[in-house]
Amino acid sequence: MNNPAMILVHPQMAENIGMSARAMMNCGLYEMRIVAPREFHLSDKAVAASSGADKILHHAKLYASTAEAVADLELVYATTARRRNMIKIVETAEGAAKEIALKNASGVRCGILFGPERTGLHNDDVALADKIIEIPLNPEHCSLNLSQAVLLAGYEIYKHRLDVPEVQLVTNGAAIADKEKINRFFDFLDDKLSGCRAFQDEEKRPRMLVNLHNIFLRGEITEPELNTLYGIINYLSQGKNT
Repeated sequence: MNNPAMILVHPQMAENIGMSARAMMNCGLYEMRIVAPREFHLSDKAVAASSGADKILHHAKLYASTAEAVADLELVYATTARRRNMIKIVETAEGAAKEIALKNASGVRCGILFGPERTGLHNDDVALADKIIEIPLNPEHCSLNLSQAVLLAGYEIYKHRLDVPEVQLVTNGAAIADKEKINRFFDFLDDKLSGCRAFQDEEKRPRMLVNLHNIFLRGEITEPELNTLYGIINYLSQGKNT
């Protein structure tokens, strides 16, 4: 799969390089490029911080300059919270991820630049990028740790490979009760409530039954849940106390 290169420019701490590798593997990204790191990217601290993603560190490519790191790429983004008074297209991480997915699918080599922890990318680095990725955050405090920036950008890219519903009901294998079972339960409940004073009121009864139907039809009730309700109602209808 043609993945974008994640390019760490002058990273300062080995732990942040390791945590960036961890973030990349979380998002299925494996190509790390490192420009003149201050600390060794394969140090014990970096490997430990990678939390099992050390193969990314072992395959990382080292470069002396940002220009060398992006030389073979056709589309380069710079992540920065400051636009540096440059005339550049600025995109959110989500918008950039959509474009990267399309470009990668057609064979275009892409990369994302991430600056050093203390200062972020320098003007010379941003100038090498085609576009800027700006992650909207609280304007009172919008600085990110290096690995956090890698994770946010990487996750937006990874989302384009996911096919997971936004909301799903986890039943742990329990079958959803079909309408026949639910209607049978309503008949059972109606019968048990027939002696209830409120249900003997002919004006209130229809509305109360509608409300009960809505309660049970609002969500996807499972067969074990229905069986539990049967047991509780039978117990209560016998006038027993716990």
